[in-house]
Parts: sequence; structure tokens; C-alpha cells
Amino acid sequence: MTWKLRRATEADLDPIMQLETSTFTTDAWTPTAMLSDLRSRHCYYLVAERLDAPDAIEGPASLEGYAGLFAPEGAQEGDIQTIAVAPSARRSGLGRTLMQALITEAAKRGARELFLEVRADNPHAQHLYETLGFDQIAVRVGYYQPDGVDANVMRLEIETPRLRPAVGQEL
Repeated sequence: MTWKLRRATEADLDPIMQLETSTFTTDAWTPTAMLSDLRSRHCYYLVAERLDAPDAIEGPASLEGYAGLFAPEGAQEGDIQTIAVAPSARRSGLGRTLMQALITEAAKRGARELFLEVRADNPHAQHLYETLGFDQIAVRVGYYQPDGVDANVMRLEIETPRLRPAVGQEL
């Protein structure tokens, strides 16, 4: 599969919400909340369009995933707001690609720590986050409603790049 990642716009709200409500049936965001994030300068949302979809030649590319970050410029902390991957694209590396793009953006904005909540009953997502370097730091009991499912709070420490002089050069 081949995807194109691009910055989400307000025009992406409907396809994002289709994926949002089909993925998070009982605790999906509202269109109003999602639109607010898409409009916020403190947020950075990406969509993944499948370029090799059968309808890509004749019609628009298919939305296979999206992910959002809240990280005000210069803030030390950021939050992964949401991420969803269509069933047809799961286990293909798209979730990892979206997360890596958000981590990179958070670092560009000055974040040194990145947080997220993940459903305690979602071991696949937890494993992905752990392999990206996130550590579980807390549990929010009954966080996801109306299901009453706990949220595992996870944190990633974003390392500051080390700059070294070129060979034979002095600082």
C-alpha cells in the first residue's frame, strides 16, 4: 500500500468523522470538537490518503487514517489527541508512520515530553506506543465513557538532538 500524508484541513472533516465514528463507536469525538482541533493553530492534524486504491485513478484518494497532535509552539509538553487507521490499512505500518510524523512535529514545536491516553483494552495500540518509546505512567479509571474502560496514560521523553562538529573541526 502507498499513502500520501498531508496536513488535514476543514474539508477533511466528513471523511475523518466517518473513520472516527466507525473506529470509536461508543466514544467518538463530536464533529464540533474535531473541527475545533482542525482550526486550532496549536494543533497539527495529518490525514493519510491511499494512493494505490482501486478508485484512485478515477476518483479521490481514499482516507486510510488520521492523527492529531496538540502542541503549542514553545511548550515543553504535547499531547497525541487521536489516531485512527482504517481496518483495511491496519498492521501495515501506517499507524507507526502517523505517530512518527506527530513526534517529529512535536519536537519541531519545542516539546520535550509527549503524552497520550490509550484504552486499556487495546493491546495492539499499547504495543505500538511502547515500541515508539512511550512508557505507561498512570491509569485513569473509567476514562472512556460510556463503556467505563480505563485509560493508560503514556509518556514519551523527546530527546534533544546532539550536535557534533564535523571531523577535524572545532566548535
